[in-house]
Amino acid sequence: MSSVPTRALRGALIVTQDEKRTVLRGDVLIADGKIAEVGKSLPQKADVEVDAHRMLVAPGFINLHTHVANTLLRGVADDLDFGGFLEKMFSYDAKRTEADIEVGALLGGAEMLLGGTTTYLDMYYGMDAVGRASERLGIRSFLGWAVLDAQFTTQKGIPVDNAREFMGRWKNHELVTPLPAPQGVYVVSEETWLKTKELADQKRSLVHYHLSETLKEVEDHVGKHGLRPVEWLEKIGFLGPGQIAAHSVWLKNNEIALMAQRKVAAAHCPSSNMKLASGGGGLCPVTELRAQGAVVGIGTDSSTSSNTLSMLRLTHLTGLAHKHARHDPKSLPAQVLLDMATREGARALGQEGFLGTIVPGAAADLVLYDMAHPSLAPVDTASAVANLVYSANEGAVNSVFVGGRPVVDRGRLAGLGDEELEKIALSPPLR
Repeated sequence: MSSVPTRALRGALIVTQDEKRTVLRGDVLIADGKIAEVGKSLPQKADVEVDAHRMLVAPGFINLHTHVANTLLRGVADDLDFGGFLEKMFSYDAKRTEADIEVGALLGGAEMLLGGTTTYLDMYYGMDAVGRASERLGIRSFLGWAVLDAQFTTQKGIPVDNAREFMGRWKNHELVTPLPAPQGVYVVSEETWLKTKELADQKRSLVHYHLSETLKEVEDHVGKHGLRPVEWLEKIGFLGPGQIAAHSVWLKNNEIALMAQRKVAAAHCPSSNMKLASGGGGLCPVTELRAQGAVVGIGTDSSTSSNTLSMLRLTHLTGLAHKHARHDPKSLPAQVLLDMATREGARALGQEGFLGTIVPGAAADLVLYDMAHPSLAPVDTASAVANLVYSANEGAVNSVFVGGRPVVDRGRLAGLGDEELEKIALSPPLR
């Protein structure tokens, strides 16, 4: 990591997300891109001293499933059933250029940073363009190259080979972590699933995929193979640690147990599932998965199906949806929701203790919220977590740091000038 100034945030209200979930008034010392110390009235002096008395400091959100390049397609496929949505999106995918993908990733990355998201897990193709956009913006990204059978793809060449080559080009990057990402059981054969697992094992990488998003997906798979998707992936020897399964809506108890036993994490995407009427209340069985010991984080999905990349909104929606569906206001309390959006996302990515928490040795991926903003105020140590989860909106985000570097400073992006952002934002959608 290149040298960055030491920085001290003084007198902030700190939501540490440490093991004890400590919330305190105090200081955060940042050095070499990491948290050096957290405490009350730290004596050490820093290169940059920041008066943060009106700031709430929290770990950056971790968006555990999205397709950031699709931000340029926001609003082109609304109010369709899942089949109609996919048909329309595949038609756009076939025509998109690498330049389109990079611009979409810049726009989506900007939205995430301005909303307090510092890390995201993505699935798409043309991922070199997404990597360039991520590095320019300074956002931390885990980029999954979409893998599917050759007859179903618009990619040139064999997708699993494309993924391998992409991973080779982006190994050892500071902010970009490459991985393979099978699209789903409906377009990925047993051979391709196992080749993907072999690649991930060779590279010691994560694997990201869609799983049991709709009832039709599950029923079609049972009709073809006699097993539900999780059962079948277990049978062929695919399931294992380091995997993040997006959606995971249509799961039976034995599948939940299998995911927990095999240490497969789930990325819950309630906004997308509910908008596309995926059924089952549009809800991943979060409580049941957690009860079995599985890790569950939160994802926005793409701007085409969810229409937002706001983790503040998705964390809020997750809580409300599950309380309503379970007729239980105590279901998924505020602290659990914040855990899912930070610590649990980090665990899913194999980054426990490094991301999603403000403790010595962790990455200085921080968000400073203005406590005077009407959506957050009034706030104190007792209400900080609940106000952050249930009421705060993006307008409260003042500054964002990734690896100790300021990537948003008082509402302005460091990696993308106002004029260029405006030009991208006002460009016509791809129709």
